Amino acid sequence: MIENKEHQYETAVLVGLITQNQSEDKLIEYMDELEFLAFTAGASVDKRFTQRLTQPDSKTFVGKGKMEEIRDYVKEQKIGTVIFDDELSPSQLKNLEREMEVKVLDRTNLILDIFAQRAQTSYARTQVELAQYQYLLPRLTRMWTHLERQKGGIGMRGPGETEIETDRRIIRDRITLLKDKLKVIDKQMGTQRNNRGKMVRTALVGYTNVGKSTLMNALSKSDVFAENKLFATLDTTVRKVVIGNLPFLLTDTVGFIRKLPTQLVESFKSTLDEVREADLLIHVVDISHESFEDHVNSVNEILQEIDAHQKPMIMVFNKIDDFSYEKKDEDDLTPGSNKNISLEEWMKTWMAKSKFPTVFISALTKENFPEMKKMIYDEVHRIHISRFPYNDLLFEYFEDEEEINE
Repeated sequence: MIENKEHQYETAVLVGLITQNQSEDKLIEYMDELEFLAFTAGASVDKRFTQRLTQPDSKTFVGKGKMEEIRDYVKEQKIGTVIFDDELSPSQLKNLEREMEVKVLDRTNLILDIFAQRAQTSYARTQVELAQYQYLLPRLTRMWTHLERQKGGIGMRGPGETEIETDRRIIRDRITLLKDKLKVIDKQMGTQRNNRGKMVRTALVGYTNVGKSTLMNALSKSDVFAENKLFATLDTTVRKVVIGNLPFLLTDTVGFIRKLPTQLVESFKSTLDEVREADLLIHVVDISHESFEDHVNSVNEILQEIDAHQKPMIMVFNKIDDFSYEKKDEDDLTPGSNKNISLEEWMKTWMAKSKFPTVFISALTKENFPEMKKMIYDEVHRIHISRFPYNDLLFEYFEDEEEINE
């Protein structure tokens, strides 16, 4: 069972690689995100270790010398957790734990642990538990399991092991049971979706921590939980929203992330069904984040993976109130970067050529909300009259933007 108890504060070090497929700049971005993941899970990062390799070492991920360096530092500083930025194979995990003699986690385990913390409903907890068991199955021989499980902490929540008792047969039986349970719930939720009446379904999608829940609250005048941490929203929330006199359904979904564990994509099938079955996607982007273009690409890749990439979409670039840039001096001839591009300049780049309606807003201060609401109204209205041509709902077109604010 998933434990919802508060875990103790712990200190960790991070480990990542610069490879032929991952540049140093890209690694820094991933490590920044990994540190935020660790913070969300409840850990303080003491130090980062990086190494340049052609590809990860098949036995220990990092080279022997780097592994010894990390091991010595961990022992000297009494660090309890080492977190790797990529998913470790069962053999890598076993070898590293034997050498380090401390708890070793990978990015997948860390994300699963955060999901275990965030799961509130029985359905979400079942989904997370299934993903954890699928991750755990090939990793039953972990040396720290029976020694550390009772202490709690990051990576310790959820389907725990008790030495010899838990074997592959028991795990497989539990996975089968959870899958059967989810099938029943998926069928119930599918019926609920079909019973929502003749209203257009819209879904908020986007990278984690881009402000989807804040936007949901502003549009629906509800009180969906929002926090400046990754995966603050895990349970799907559906609200009826009315713009002008046009009602539609708005769904707040779980945030996406780079290197999203495949176990989560599979176990969160019903949550992703809300995206798959939506008539309109509202893709929310945190434009204040220096890697927002990568976030857009990551979300689009996941949408393609779940076959939802061809749906009508509105691009909403959020957090313009938090946007900043470094203006270059006129005599500075060094190559510029994304950090040197102003918001006005961004608006003239690929965003201006997007095939989707695009708007720049602040969900916090509601800047440019009338423009966004009119955009949503137009798209929902277009879908509604094509999807439900015989619906007796009467529409009044907006004659001026002030109506949007009602």
